[in-house]
Amino acid sequence: MAAPLQSNSVSAPGFYGLNTQDSPLDLSSGFALVASNCVIDQYGRIGARKGYTLVNSSSGNLGSNDVTVIHELVQIDGTLTVLFAGNNKLFKLGTSNAVTELTYGGGGSAPTISASNWHCASLNGITYFFQVGHDPLIYDPAVSTTTYRRVSEKTGYVGTVPQANICISAFGRLWVANTSTNKVTITFSDLIAGHVWGGGTTGTLDVSRVWPNGSDEIMGLAAHNDFLFIFGKRQILVYSGATTPATLQLSDTVGSIGCIARDSIQSIGTDVIFLSDSGVRSLMRTIQEKSAPLRDISKNVRSDLIGSLAVETLANLKSVYSEKNAFYLLVLPTSAQVYCFDTKMQLQDGSNRVTKWDSITPKSLYSLRNGDLYIGKTGYIGKYDGYLDNTSTYRMAYYTNHADLGNENQISVLKRIKTIIIGGSNQTVTIKWGFDFAANYLSANANIATQSISEYGIAQYGVAQYSSGVLIRTLDVNASGMGKIVQTGYETTINGTQLSIQKIEIQSKNGKTS
Repeated sequence: MAAPLQSNSVSAPGFYGLNTQDSPLDLSSGFALVASNCVIDQYGRIGARKGYTLVNSSSGNLGSNDVTVIHELVQIDGTLTVLFAGNNKLFKLGTSNAVTELTYGGGGSAPTISASNWHCASLNGITYFFQVGHDPLIYDPAVSTTTYRRVSEKTGYVGTVPQANICISAFGRLWVANTSTNKVTITFSDLIAGHVWGGGTTGTLDVSRVWPNGSDEIMGLAAHNDFLFIFGKRQILVYSGATTPATLQLSDTVGSIGCIARDSIQSIGTDVIFLSDSGVRSLMRTIQEKSAPLRDISKNVRSDLIGSLAVETLANLKSVYSEKNAFYLLVLPTSAQVYCFDTKMQLQDGSNRVTKWDSITPKSLYSLRNGDLYIGKTGYIGKYDGYLDNTSTYRMAYYTNHADLGNENQISVLKRIKTIIIGGSNQTVTIKWGFDFAANYLSANANIATQSISEYGIAQYGVAQYSSGVLIRTLDVNASGMGKIVQTGYETTINGTQLSIQKIEIQSKNGKTS
């Protein structure tokens, strides 16, 4: 008598994101071993990331150079201006998003700009640019919308503005730190006056003697809920009373974790995310207890991430938090990797779901007030949108973890693999499967025809459905081979349409029992 057909299904493939840290045999079926150019969508399905469309049609004096910094100035009257840097110059997006170079508008000789790794902050309708070894600059549209000047050239300038590498705008003033000669002092401007650095309520904060575990240097600053966070390389200081600097006092310290990359720090509204030498961390405080417990959000990919950091120049790392897309992106430019941390939910161990992108390679990132995510590229700015990288396709890949089909001692003989796909059009999905940890996969192609949601009746009944304007298809391929442990993979070229995976069903027969 023939063995009955067994069915094993996964209803939310990749729901928990990547896990390359733990033993594959111990993982839940919701984890993925490969999730390339994927995101976890709002319904918990793993699917293709978006691509980008061009914002500017020509590069102007930016030329074929990278857009290394993007910043949006929000003026008091609501006027929005996108500023950016590259080619050792400053630019803005002008009329029809044309690249407009900002020229020097001060009264003396133009400052020498030898790098484009600025740190930007806006205060009272003015954007400030800070970079170690450079004169701090301002873009003040109330004076000119086409030029920049030194901070020291603004009317009413007082004191000496530091040539700092770190700046934030918080609690109504600028806070700067990390010059070429002093890496332990924070200097803050007067209230609502980023050009006043002496007198009034200006001041400094020397933290050289309060590091809990010995000397350190300031790598970044962040503000949240009346607290000022000071990130050293290996330690963190938390000061309360920052709304009135005269009342600043040390509230908490973290002695074992610090921040290793200035531009990895992002406030996500309820938390602060940053990169430490042990992975991406989330700093959460219980205000009532005056404590600051840490959460490792990159726990499931920690070794891979840390291994990739070994070839990176940490000062060139970029990140962004997109509230609209509910993710935190960390860009590793040398290895051309983007780690995408989903912020919609936490896993039970406190980590975040994560996927990796390998073909979009941003040079900088910024989330605008309207929710648009801008991506700095070579010669232009892109908007995270659509399902092409400008005009190029990209490859999406998702592989399940290794698992038995119900009995770890039972050999399974594969017969069919069915996959419910959301979206997709005019493309081929390659379905792969392998046994017992071997890398020599078997495969079969399933073609998705060109169809639109208005073409009801084209698809065979039971194979395609229409739900909320998105086409749902069942891809069905014959499978073969046998083994105790099974892994399946799904790859396709994204060519203009979204695609996500709703469900996987593997049909098999039981073979020998060992």
